Amino acid sequence: MRARIVGVATFLPERRMSSLEVEERVRRESAGFAPRPGIVEAMTGIRSRSVAEPDVQASDLAVAASAKLLAEAGVEAAELDMVLFASASQDMAEPATAHMVCAKLGARCPTFDVKNACNSLLNGIQVAEAMIVTGQARRVLVATGETPSRAIRWRVRDFAQFVEAFPGYTLADAGAAVLVERAESGGIFHRSFVADSTRWSVGTLPGGGSAHPRDPDATYFRMDGPALRRAFLALGRGPLDAALAATGLGWDDFAAVCVHQVTMPYLRTFTEGSAIPAERLVVTLPEHGNLASAGLAFGLATALEQGRAGPGDRVALIGLAGGVSLGVLFAEL
Repeated sequence: MRARIVGVATFLPERRMSSLEVEERVRRESAGFAPRPGIVEAMTGIRSRSVAEPDVQASDLAVAASAKLLAEAGVEAAELDMVLFASASQDMAEPATAHMVCAKLGARCPTFDVKNACNSLLNGIQVAEAMIVTGQARRVLVATGETPSRAIRWRVRDFAQFVEAFPGYTLADAGAAVLVERAESGGIFHRSFVADSTRWSVGTLPGGGSAHPRDPDATYFRMDGPALRRAFLALGRGPLDAALAATGLGWDDFAAVCVHQVTMPYLRTFTEGSAIPAERLVVTLPEHGNLASAGLAFGLATALEQGRAGPGDRVALIGLAGGVSLGVLFAEL
């Protein structure tokens, strides 16, 4: 028995924010500090990103994408066997945001959250596949709603704090949903994940947990960008090479390769180091920014919309996340 990805949909808030507007907001809200004009785009390759309105929650973005997906698939919420909310964001500490998603969709099925930074959705698909192939479900909705704009530090004390907060300026808000169903053939045929958890401290959002339950200063992203980059490079291309060797495939056997995208310089370093052909790569970063866990679904949806992938084609999803972890999933659509 296999699990097949039968549909994907995404949702972007209407409000857009350019990198120049990001810099202007930092300048406006900071006391005496102003970033060099153009530095965000120069360092990241990002020109624009989507930002949700203050009254829009992570569950709202997930529901918007999910409702679109279910309508396109001709599936009612009541026909879902399980709903997984798989995101780095959440509406609140308790209960699981998955319950808010189900309530808004009108779904009445088992539900829970899957959380692993930017690999949350990829791990959600992994869990959905496991539920299906073990006979616990036939149809699983995996949804994410990302609202990282709520944790960006706009009031910056000095250049050192700007550098610490800088990775947050790459982030965008978005919703995404993936429908996974039981299939006799095709579908997901490889998945593998590795982690180096000794590097967990290089990127954190400390607030709200037991370590910092009520510290306002801990509600902002803190990240050592160069250290995070070194952590991913230390993982090397071994996991990717192992995935190809296990399946007997090469990158040219895939119609589209979707990689989690943080900055254009790192994306180039990663793809060149892994020998992924440029023509197979789906690039969404410049106009949409770092979509966190929604990024891989957005890349897959983009490939489908552009006609770069379709039924019967193989696709690769490669996730990179703080913690740090790397995931590889191959599927036949």
